[in-house]
Amino acid sequence: MTESPAHPRDRVRRPLAIAVLVFALLAAGLLLRPLLIPESHSAAPVLSPVEIGFSQDMSAHHQQALIMVQRLDSGVDPTVRRLAQQIADAQRMEIGTLLGWLRLANAAPQSAHPMAWMTADSAAAHDHSAMATGTSMPGMATQAELDALATARGKDAEVLFLQLMLRHHRGGVAMAKAADQLVASGPVKESARGMIASQSQEAGLMTIMLAQRNAQPLS
Repeated sequence: MTESPAHPRDRVRRPLAIAVLVFALLAAGLLLRPLLIPESHSAAPVLSPVEIGFSQDMSAHHQQALIMVQRLDSGVDPTVRRLAQQIADAQRMEIGTLLGWLRLANAAPQSAHPMAWMTADSAAAHDHSAMATGTSMPGMATQAELDALATARGKDAEVLFLQLMLRHHRGGVAMAKAADQLVASGPVKESARGMIASQSQEAGLMTIMLAQRNAQPLS
């Protein structure tokens, strides 16, 4: 028995029904998408303002440490030279990490308002304020001090370098402690804690080396 040919209206209705079904599925998908896939504008930022400010300022702080190492007399005691190189290697790597985070956050490498990330009532802000030396960040050397380091030789160079770098480390530790207090969790907080540990250890060593040279830390 042969089947009767499809009615012309059936041939029109079937594609139309399929088209309606596809449209309904697409509409349902669009309605469900916000529930399944959060919109981009609701995603958390890569870095918080505190993390951005800390990364910008600590990067600039580290860069001055590299300048100090570059200006140190190459003829100083090998123990001082090795310490200087250790500091330069560590802080150069940390600068790369900090700048990498800033690039991910699409933030500028430098802050227009250094230290603005610290809250006015932060205990760490009060801790570092006494160590400021007329600059916007604690522990930073003045241009005159950097120039003096560049011309110092022998023991004078050793003492001045240790004094400037010790004060610089103490300032860096104060900044890192502030970030540790203000950031709840994440890689920036862990990096700040690493800086606290390493720079505190180096600061202790520099204090001993100054005492061996009958010199005192800078106030």
